[in-house]
Amino acid sequence: MIDLMKRFFSKSKNDISSGEAERTSHDIRIATCALLLEMANIDGKFSDSEKENIISILKNNYNLSDELANDLIKAADEELKNSIDLWQFTNLINQNYSIDEKIQIIETVWQIVYTDGKLDKYEDYLMHKLAKLLRLTHKQLIDAKLKVIHAR
Repeated sequence: MIDLMKRFFSKSKNDISSGEAERTSHDIRIATCALLLEMANIDGKFSDSEKENIISILKNNYNLSDELANDLIKAADEELKNSIDLWQFTNLINQNYSIDEKIQIIETVWQIVYTDGKLDKYEDYLMHKLAKLLRLTHKQLIDAKLKVIHAR
């Protein structure tokens, strides 16, 4: 992934081929999925309902089949295990997504937080960390949270 990031960021947007753009899109999906997995695991319990929720989000947001959603989870989990921190994922998202798209990501992460109906201190900490890494304001973070809570 780092080699891909180096190739991607060394070119101007006009130099990016459609194949490379598709690979970047795939990597952004992996990055987003990695954030969802990190949140699901932060409290030490990765429940079946959290996994089902992640699969549902991936299928709906990216129009994936069950098989492709599971493959994406496996790839994201592998990337997450090989990463030092979340910066590599959030940086890729920051470089390619608008504020509105990043807010949508934060909303999906909030959906994972509230899968079990409660927010624990580790999830709260990680949400604030992700907001900072994605360059979102506290207001944007809380607005996204309230949107998810009210949609439930």
